[in-house]
Amino acid sequence: MKLSVKSEYAILAMIDLAERESEGLQHIEDIARRKHIPRKFLEQILLILKRAGYVRSKRGAVGGYRIGKSPSEISLAEIIRLMDGALAPVESVSVYFYEQTPIEQNQKLIDVFREIRDYISTIMEGTHISDLL
Repeated sequence: MKLSVKSEYAILAMIDLAERESEGLQHIEDIARRKHIPRKFLEQILLILKRAGYVRSKRGAVGGYRIGKSPSEISLAEIIRLMDGALAPVESVSVYFYEQTPIEQNQKLIDVFREIRDYISTIMEGTHISDLL
């Protein structure tokens, strides 16, 4: 599994919003500055997170963004799947994004990749935004 920069920035943005949950709405410029995320890229990421319910926003001069769920309810796996798709190293062992692949010709190879998938999934599912604060 290789994370995209998009996933990395999404996780960092979620951590930032969780760290400032009690402070209310956060301006996109402040999040971008604190986490060193290009503003335009952050806008795209926050829109995806908002559509999925992980972030809420308010427009206008006093607007901004805030976390949409409790940080203890948001796993790394959820954010990574939203941004990148499967956690599995190959689609043929993915639970959520299955697609046929050539390695299905060898059951022992499939078993190895399933074990890798399960290991990654267990860690990512068990790690929540609140664990990273």
